[in-house]
Amino acid sequence: MELLSGADMIARFLQDEGVEYIYGYPGGAALHIYDALFRQDKVKHILVRHEQAATHAADGYARASGKPGTVLVTSGPGATNAVTGIATAYMDSIPMVVLCGQVMSHLIGDDAFQETDIIGVTRPIVKHSFSIRHPSEIPEVLKKAYYLAATGRPGPVVVDIPKDMTAPTERYEYVYPKKVKMRSYNPVTRGHTGQIKKAVELMLKAKRPVFYTGGGVVTGRASEALTDLVKRLGYPITTTLMGIGSYPQSDKQCLGWLGMHGSYESNMAMHHADLIIAIGARFDDRVTNNTSKFCPTAKIVHVDIDPSSVSKTVRADVPIVGPAGSVISEMISLVQGKEIANPESLAEWWQKIEGWREDRVGKLYEPSRPGESIKPQEVIEALCRITRGEAYVTTDVGQHQMFAAQYYKFDKPNRFITSGGLGTMGFGFPAAMGIKHNFPDEQVICVTGEGSFQMMMQELSTCKQFGGGVKIVNLNNASLGMVRQWQDLNYKSRHAHSYMESLPDFQKLIESYGFTALRVETLEELEPALERAFADKHELVFLDVLVDPHEHVYPMQVPLGSMRDMLLSKTERT
Repeated sequence: MELLSGADMIARFLQDEGVEYIYGYPGGAALHIYDALFRQDKVKHILVRHEQAATHAADGYARASGKPGTVLVTSGPGATNAVTGIATAYMDSIPMVVLCGQVMSHLIGDDAFQETDIIGVTRPIVKHSFSIRHPSEIPEVLKKAYYLAATGRPGPVVVDIPKDMTAPTERYEYVYPKKVKMRSYNPVTRGHTGQIKKAVELMLKAKRPVFYTGGGVVTGRASEALTDLVKRLGYPITTTLMGIGSYPQSDKQCLGWLGMHGSYESNMAMHHADLIIAIGARFDDRVTNNTSKFCPTAKIVHVDIDPSSVSKTVRADVPIVGPAGSVISEMISLVQGKEIANPESLAEWWQKIEGWREDRVGKLYEPSRPGESIKPQEVIEALCRITRGEAYVTTDVGQHQMFAAQYYKFDKPNRFITSGGLGTMGFGFPAAMGIKHNFPDEQVICVTGEGSFQMMMQELSTCKQFGGGVKIVNLNNASLGMVRQWQDLNYKSRHAHSYMESLPDFQKLIESYGFTALRVETLEELEPALERAFADKHELVFLDVLVDPHEHVYPMQVPLGSMRDMLLSKTERT
């Protein structure tokens, strides 16, 4: 029998659970845990410079690897600083365990120094939360936390740990729990066979079908099965922002991604479809636009592991609750050896879709001319060429995020890492840092803007201490680009506080941390700068690319319209 303190139990459990990296920031309530981590060498702690960065780094790792990220913060402001990152993970269904130090249990409720009811604060933005009541329960609670975070619909789990629960003077028996028993939590492992048969019957009879797939396919590791099913049927497929890479974007059946800034052909196909097969997508408002006008002629098959998401926003004709992987596999077995009922109609449907595609060839944006500012789209296309579309790409939020999603072509899942549901500025750099620590031999790019980057730029210090050779590509338009675009469209170009008039000299800033910075002002300078940046995958390089400040992101759905109602440029609309 092994006797350990609560703090040593936490350190040992993390080892037994296979956690390699933990991101955090110390403080009084968590010092017993930090001391235990110091006395072992299997779990590596990365000292971030802000707790929000800890959550984003763990989040980035989780999105890239599919395994839960781990965070350790102290009580009070340490825990509240992590709230934005917890909400980011919650909105995008990302597995994460956040260990929060807390004041001693006898002080809880007394407004003690650095006390915050973090369980109460985070209740709406976690999958579940625990508060440790006795040191002996730590192994079982932590096992439940990791199990909850990773199974069913994934999400963040908070564990509140009062300081006296980790005191080194009290020791209890430690046994690593290999199994979890939770009577009230039984995530579904397969869909209803009868409903799946109904769905397949509709799929085989459809005349204008479209697959609409989201992040649930990625987190459910169902991309290979999805590709198999879509190939067998020969149907068009579009994805959400979170589902990018769940189906190879270079394949001719892929229409790109859909929604507010999705491709013209994907939005048009969705609007005119007679059957939508939605898998692992939740009909977010950035996809549907006005739900009363959403896909008026389509029947809807909706597959989701979370029963509360099915028919929540748009009513499903065939609801299926189950994990994407098993449902798709059962669909494959049911379509094997069968032929679609309307091949002629499908051929006409593809002809219509190809017509929409051809309508936009050469019209996506106006390339820059000699002497003009670089277009942000040109930067992303060059990034995709030089990395052959194989890099991990994180983004912050804004125009640069949309350009990255539109012009970098992803053929693999878990490669496009972005804050979708919450839209968190400051996410991209620490997320890239978390990915690079865990995948050091891969190219990791953070596409950012000068507004977003300044929210988490202190993490350059973290990279200085712990390494992290990410490539940071700053599309510098000296403004909050997406805010400015909305002001152009809706506020008669009254740019209220959307221009950044006192930017730092990014080159000097980056160099002060000991890293390489390159400034790019012309298209001719871009390719050589990218080649220099990617010459050594272990070197952090910052590219400050001055781009056209007047460029907008198109297509853009017309607010309160249908999916086919889009602005195609500053002078065109559907």
